[in-house]
Amino acid sequence: MSEKTLTRMDLSEAVFREVGLSRNDSAQLIENVLDYMSDALVRGEQVKISSFGTFSVRNKSARVGRNPKTGEEVPINPRRVLTFRPSHLMKDRVAAGNKR
Repeated sequence: MSEKTLTRMDLSEAVFREVGLSRNDSAQLIENVLDYMSDALVRGEQVKISSFGTFSVRNKSARVGRNPKTGEEVPINPRRVLTFRPSHLMKDRVAAGNKR
């Protein structure tokens, strides 16, 4: 597997090359899209990107966990967690990349 990480800069550079916006406008566009997605998730909305997947926030209730070293029970507070469910097309595309 590749150790490369796709960054905001990589995305804005791709928009710059493919769409033809200036580098500053491309970077601002990426920032605006990510802010819009983040704000929707904070409000508890789903973010669905066709052929890619769905981001959503899930509420996890309080529960009792266990410290693996000591075996001591530890309370875990309720919290919200971000989840991602890839689309079938994305799953297939990633799986196809494993067949080398």
